[in-house]
Amino acid sequence: PVSATRPPGAHLWRWWPVYLGLGAVLVPTLLTLARGPWQGDANAHGPVVLAVAVWALWQQRARLAAAPDAPAPALGAVVLVTGALAWVLGRSQDVMVLEVGAQIPVLAGALLVTRGWAAARVVWFPLLYLVFMVPLPGPVVDALTGPLKQFVSVAAAGVLELAGYGVARSGVVLTVGPYQLLVADACAGLHSLYALSAVGLVLVWLWPAPGRWRNAALVAAIVPMAVLANVVRVVALALITVHLGDAAGQGFMHNFAGLAMFAVAVIGLMTLRAVLAGTRRAGAVA
Repeated sequence: PVSATRPPGAHLWRWWPVYLGLGAVLVPTLLTLARGPWQGDANAHGPVVLAVAVWALWQQRARLAAAPDAPAPALGAVVLVTGALAWVLGRSQDVMVLEVGAQIPVLAGALLVTRGWAAARVVWFPLLYLVFMVPLPGPVVDALTGPLKQFVSVAAAGVLELAGYGVARSGVVLTVGPYQLLVADACAGLHSLYALSAVGLVLVWLWPAPGRWRNAALVAAIVPMAVLANVVRVVALALITVHLGDAAGQGFMHNFAGLAMFAVAVIGLMTLRAVLAGTRRAGAVA
Protein backbone atom coordinates (compact mmCIF):
# COMPACT_ATOMS: atom_id res chain seq x y z
CA PRO A 1 0.00 0.00 0.00
CA VAL A 2 1.06 3.60 -0.59
CA SER A 3 2.26 5.37 2.53
CA ALA A 4 -0.25 7.82 3.98
CA THR A 5 2.53 10.37 4.42
CA ARG A 6 3.39 10.34 0.74
CA PRO A 7 1.88 13.20 -1.32
CA PRO A 8 -1.10 12.16 -3.50
CA GLY A 9 0.11 10.73 -6.79
CA ALA A 10 3.76 10.71 -5.72
CA HIS A 11 3.91 6.90 -6.08
CA LEU A 12 3.13 7.28 -9.78
CA TRP A 13 6.63 8.60 -10.42
CA ARG A 14 8.03 5.17 -9.60
CA TRP A 15 6.70 3.94 -12.91
CA TRP A 16 7.94 6.71 -15.21
CA PRO A 17 9.82 4.22 -17.48
CA VAL A 18 6.52 2.41 -18.03
CA TYR A 19 4.79 5.66 -18.97
CA LEU A 20 7.56 6.50 -21.44
CA GLY A 21 7.17 3.07 -23.00
CA LEU A 22 3.41 3.50 -23.29
CA GLY A 23 3.92 6.83 -25.00
CA ALA A 24 6.34 5.24 -27.46
CA VAL A 25 3.67 2.70 -28.38
CA LEU A 26 0.51 4.83 -28.27
CA VAL A 27 1.57 8.10 -29.89
CA PRO A 28 2.96 6.73 -33.21
CA THR A 29 -0.12 4.53 -33.66
CA LEU A 30 -2.52 7.40 -32.99
CA LEU A 31 -0.64 9.57 -35.48
CA THR A 32 -0.85 6.79 -38.08
CA LEU A 33 -4.59 6.47 -37.50
CA ALA A 34 -5.11 10.23 -37.72
CA ARG A 35 -3.22 10.43 -41.02
CA GLY A 36 -4.77 7.33 -42.55
CA PRO A 37 -7.83 5.26 -41.50
CA TRP A 38 -9.55 8.06 -39.59
CA GLN A 39 -9.60 10.15 -42.76
CA GLY A 40 -12.07 7.78 -44.43
CA ASP A 41 -15.77 7.24 -43.73
CA ALA A 42 -15.25 3.60 -42.72
CA ASN A 43 -13.23 4.49 -39.62
CA ALA A 44 -14.38 8.04 -38.97
CA HIS A 45 -15.82 6.88 -35.64
CA GLY A 46 -12.31 6.11 -34.35
CA PRO A 47 -11.64 9.53 -32.73
CA VAL A 48 -15.05 9.39 -31.07
CA VAL A 49 -14.29 5.94 -29.66
CA LEU A 50 -10.96 7.19 -28.30
CA ALA A 51 -12.64 10.24 -26.76
CA VAL A 52 -15.33 8.09 -25.12
CA ALA A 53 -12.70 5.71 -23.73
CA VAL A 54 -10.70 8.61 -22.27
CA TRP A 55 -13.87 10.14 -20.83
CA ALA A 56 -14.91 6.80 -19.30
CA LEU A 57 -11.45 6.45 -17.76
CA TRP A 58 -11.72 9.97 -16.36
CA GLN A 59 -15.07 9.09 -14.80
CA GLN A 60 -13.40 6.24 -12.93
CA ARG A 61 -10.42 8.27 -11.72
CA ALA A 62 -11.55 8.38 -8.08
CA ARG A 63 -12.15 4.63 -7.92
CA LEU A 64 -8.86 4.01 -9.72
CA ALA A 65 -6.96 6.14 -7.24
CA ALA A 66 -8.68 4.39 -4.33
CA ALA A 67 -7.95 0.90 -5.65
CA PRO A 68 -5.33 -0.88 -3.50
CA ASP A 69 -1.84 -1.29 -4.92
CA ALA A 70 -1.32 -5.02 -5.34
CA PRO A 71 0.82 -5.40 -8.49
CA ALA A 72 0.71 -8.65 -10.46
CA PRO A 73 4.15 -8.42 -12.07
CA ALA A 74 4.37 -11.94 -13.52
CA LEU A 75 1.02 -11.96 -15.32
CA GLY A 76 1.29 -8.28 -16.14
CA ALA A 77 4.68 -8.79 -17.76
CA VAL A 78 3.34 -11.62 -19.91
CA VAL A 79 0.39 -9.53 -21.09
CA LEU A 80 2.56 -6.45 -21.61
CA VAL A 81 5.28 -8.26 -23.57
CA THR A 82 2.70 -10.09 -25.69
CA GLY A 83 1.04 -6.80 -26.56
CA ALA A 84 4.38 -5.12 -27.27
CA LEU A 85 5.45 -7.93 -29.62
CA ALA A 86 2.10 -7.74 -31.42
CA TRP A 87 2.55 -3.99 -31.77
CA VAL A 88 6.07 -4.36 -33.18
CA LEU A 89 4.88 -6.96 -35.69
CA GLY A 90 1.86 -4.90 -36.72
CA ARG A 91 3.87 -1.69 -36.96
CA SER A 92 6.71 -3.22 -38.97
CA GLN A 93 4.44 -5.13 -41.34
CA ASP A 94 1.77 -2.42 -41.65
CA VAL A 95 -0.96 -4.64 -40.17
CA MET A 96 -3.31 -2.15 -38.54
CA VAL A 97 -5.39 -4.80 -36.78
CA LEU A 98 -2.33 -5.95 -34.84
CA GLU A 99 -0.85 -2.50 -34.32
CA VAL A 100 -4.03 -0.91 -33.00
CA GLY A 101 -5.36 -4.00 -31.26
CA ALA A 102 -2.09 -4.38 -29.36
CA GLN A 103 -2.86 -1.17 -27.47
CA ILE A 104 -5.33 -3.06 -25.27
CA PRO A 105 -2.95 -5.75 -23.89
CA VAL A 106 -0.17 -3.17 -23.63
CA LEU A 107 -2.32 -0.89 -21.46
CA ALA A 108 -3.78 -3.80 -19.49
CA GLY A 109 -0.33 -5.31 -18.89
CA ALA A 110 1.11 -1.99 -17.77
CA LEU A 111 -1.77 -1.55 -15.34
CA LEU A 112 -1.33 -5.05 -13.91
CA VAL A 113 2.41 -4.51 -13.46
CA THR A 114 2.02 -1.18 -11.71
CA ARG A 115 -1.30 -1.46 -9.83
CA GLY A 116 -2.72 -4.98 -10.06
CA TRP A 117 -6.10 -6.65 -10.57
CA ALA A 118 -8.13 -4.25 -8.44
CA ALA A 119 -7.18 -1.28 -10.63
CA ALA A 120 -7.64 -3.29 -13.83
CA ARG A 121 -11.19 -4.24 -12.83
CA VAL A 122 -12.05 -0.57 -12.27
CA VAL A 123 -11.15 0.43 -15.85
CA TRP A 124 -12.26 -2.71 -17.70
CA PHE A 125 -14.80 -0.83 -19.80
CA PRO A 126 -12.49 1.91 -21.20
CA LEU A 127 -9.89 -0.74 -22.04
CA LEU A 128 -12.27 -3.10 -23.83
CA TYR A 129 -14.05 -0.25 -25.56
CA LEU A 130 -10.86 0.47 -27.49
CA VAL A 131 -11.70 -2.62 -29.55
CA PHE A 132 -13.99 -0.38 -31.60
CA MET A 133 -11.00 1.75 -32.52
CA VAL A 134 -9.40 -1.20 -34.36
CA PRO A 135 -9.91 -0.88 -38.16
CA LEU A 136 -11.71 -3.92 -39.48
CA PRO A 137 -9.64 -6.13 -41.83
CA GLY A 138 -10.64 -5.86 -45.48
CA PRO A 139 -11.33 -9.61 -45.97
CA VAL A 140 -13.62 -9.65 -42.92
CA VAL A 141 -15.50 -6.59 -44.17
CA ASP A 142 -15.90 -8.10 -47.65
CA ALA A 143 -17.07 -11.44 -46.28
CA LEU A 144 -19.74 -10.00 -43.96
CA THR A 145 -20.88 -6.90 -45.85
CA GLY A 146 -22.47 -8.85 -48.73
CA PRO A 147 -24.83 -10.98 -46.60
CA LEU A 148 -25.66 -8.01 -44.41
CA LYS A 149 -26.59 -5.85 -47.39
CA GLN A 150 -28.71 -8.67 -48.80
CA PHE A 151 -30.61 -9.02 -45.54
CA VAL A 152 -31.18 -5.27 -45.21
CA SER A 153 -32.32 -5.09 -48.85
CA VAL A 154 -34.83 -7.91 -48.38
CA ALA A 155 -36.14 -6.42 -45.14
CA ALA A 156 -36.43 -2.91 -46.59
CA ALA A 157 -38.26 -4.23 -49.65
CA GLY A 158 -40.67 -6.11 -47.39
CA VAL A 159 -41.40 -3.00 -45.32
CA LEU A 160 -42.04 -0.91 -48.44
CA GLU A 161 -44.37 -3.56 -49.84
CA LEU A 162 -46.31 -3.67 -46.58
CA ALA A 163 -46.65 0.10 -46.83
CA GLY A 164 -48.25 -0.27 -50.26
CA TYR A 165 -45.32 0.64 -52.50
CA GLY A 166 -44.54 -1.40 -55.56
CA VAL A 167 -40.99 -2.71 -55.10
CA ALA A 168 -38.82 -4.89 -57.28
CA ARG A 169 -35.56 -6.20 -55.89
CA SER A 170 -32.55 -7.48 -57.77
CA GLY A 171 -29.80 -8.35 -55.32
CA VAL A 172 -29.12 -5.14 -53.41
CA VAL A 173 -30.85 -2.89 -55.96
CA LEU A 174 -34.39 -1.78 -55.14
CA THR A 175 -36.67 -0.41 -57.85
CA VAL A 176 -39.38 1.80 -56.41
CA GLY A 177 -41.49 3.58 -59.01
CA PRO A 178 -39.14 5.14 -61.58
CA TYR A 179 -36.15 5.05 -59.24
CA GLN A 180 -33.46 2.44 -58.78
CA LEU A 181 -31.82 2.51 -55.35
CA LEU A 182 -28.54 0.75 -54.65
CA VAL A 183 -28.12 -0.36 -51.05
CA ALA A 184 -24.50 0.71 -50.64
CA ASP A 185 -21.97 -0.33 -48.02
CA ALA A 186 -22.35 3.00 -46.21
CA CYS A 187 -26.09 2.44 -45.81
CA ALA A 188 -26.09 -1.17 -44.67
CA GLY A 189 -22.51 -2.35 -44.40
CA LEU A 190 -20.44 -3.77 -41.60
CA HIS A 191 -18.83 -0.43 -40.76
CA SER A 192 -22.14 1.20 -39.89
CA LEU A 193 -23.04 -1.85 -37.79
CA TYR A 194 -19.66 -1.54 -36.04
CA ALA A 195 -20.20 2.14 -35.23
CA LEU A 196 -23.77 1.56 -34.04
CA SER A 197 -22.61 -1.28 -31.80
CA ALA A 198 -20.07 1.07 -30.23
CA VAL A 199 -22.83 3.58 -29.50
CA GLY A 200 -25.06 0.86 -28.05
CA LEU A 201 -22.38 -0.47 -25.73
CA VAL A 202 -21.80 2.99 -24.27
CA LEU A 203 -25.52 3.33 -23.59
CA VAL A 204 -25.63 -0.02 -21.80
CA TRP A 205 -22.62 0.99 -19.70
CA LEU A 206 -24.04 4.41 -18.81
CA TRP A 207 -27.61 3.26 -18.14
CA PRO A 208 -27.50 -0.43 -17.27
CA ALA A 209 -30.70 -2.31 -16.70
CA PRO A 210 -31.33 -3.67 -13.20
CA GLY A 211 -30.04 -7.23 -12.94
CA ARG A 212 -27.32 -9.13 -14.78
CA TRP A 213 -29.52 -11.05 -17.18
CA ARG A 214 -31.30 -7.86 -18.20
CA ASN A 215 -27.96 -6.26 -19.01
CA ALA A 216 -26.99 -9.39 -20.93
CA ALA A 217 -30.23 -9.06 -22.90
CA LEU A 218 -29.43 -5.41 -23.65
CA VAL A 219 -25.95 -6.28 -24.91
CA ALA A 220 -27.35 -9.12 -27.02
CA ALA A 221 -29.89 -6.70 -28.54
CA ILE A 222 -27.26 -4.21 -29.73
CA VAL A 223 -26.47 -5.92 -33.05
CA PRO A 224 -30.13 -6.68 -33.98
CA MET A 225 -31.05 -3.10 -33.09
CA ALA A 226 -28.23 -1.80 -35.28
CA VAL A 227 -29.43 -3.95 -38.18
CA LEU A 228 -32.98 -2.66 -37.65
CA ALA A 229 -31.65 0.90 -37.74
CA ASN A 230 -29.97 0.15 -41.08
CA VAL A 231 -33.28 -1.13 -42.46
CA VAL A 232 -35.03 2.05 -41.27
CA ARG A 233 -32.37 4.15 -43.00
CA VAL A 234 -32.82 2.38 -46.34
CA VAL A 235 -36.61 2.62 -46.13
CA ALA A 236 -36.40 6.32 -45.24
CA LEU A 237 -34.08 7.03 -48.18
CA ALA A 238 -36.39 5.15 -50.53
CA LEU A 239 -39.41 7.18 -49.39
CA ILE A 240 -37.48 10.46 -49.62
CA THR A 241 -36.39 9.63 -53.16
CA VAL A 242 -39.87 8.61 -54.28
CA HIS A 243 -41.64 11.66 -52.86
CA LEU A 244 -38.98 14.37 -53.08
CA GLY A 245 -36.85 13.22 -55.97
CA ASP A 246 -33.40 11.76 -56.48
CA ALA A 247 -31.61 15.02 -55.62
CA ALA A 248 -33.18 15.06 -52.15
CA GLY A 249 -32.39 11.39 -51.59
CA GLN A 250 -28.73 11.89 -52.42
CA GLY A 251 -28.28 15.30 -50.80
CA PHE A 252 -28.92 16.67 -47.35
CA MET A 253 -31.66 14.17 -46.59
CA HIS A 254 -29.22 11.31 -47.22
CA ASN A 255 -26.99 12.58 -44.43
CA PHE A 256 -30.01 13.25 -42.25
CA ALA A 257 -31.12 9.65 -42.70
CA GLY A 258 -27.73 8.57 -41.36
CA LEU A 259 -28.32 10.58 -38.19
CA ALA A 260 -31.82 9.16 -37.96
CA MET A 261 -30.32 5.66 -38.11
CA PHE A 262 -28.34 6.32 -34.95
CA ALA A 263 -31.41 7.85 -33.31
CA VAL A 264 -33.45 4.72 -34.08
CA ALA A 265 -30.78 2.49 -32.52
CA VAL A 266 -30.56 4.67 -29.39
CA ILE A 267 -34.33 4.93 -28.96
CA GLY A 268 -34.72 1.21 -29.53
CA LEU A 269 -32.17 0.32 -26.86
CA MET A 270 -33.57 2.81 -24.38
CA THR A 271 -37.08 1.46 -24.99
CA LEU A 272 -35.88 -2.09 -24.42
CA ARG A 273 -34.13 -0.99 -21.24
CA ALA A 274 -37.36 0.60 -19.98
CA VAL A 275 -39.26 -2.60 -20.74
CA LEU A 276 -36.67 -4.75 -18.95
CA ALA A 277 -36.69 -2.40 -15.95
CA GLY A 278 -40.50 -2.60 -15.96
CA THR A 279 -40.40 -6.39 -15.79
CA ARG A 280 -38.27 -6.17 -12.65
CA ARG A 281 -40.64 -3.73 -10.98
CA ALA A 282 -43.64 -5.86 -11.96
CA GLY A 283 -41.93 -8.94 -10.52
CA ALA A 284 -41.13 -7.10 -7.29
CA VAL A 285 -44.77 -5.99 -6.89
CA ALA A 286 -46.06 -9.48 -7.61
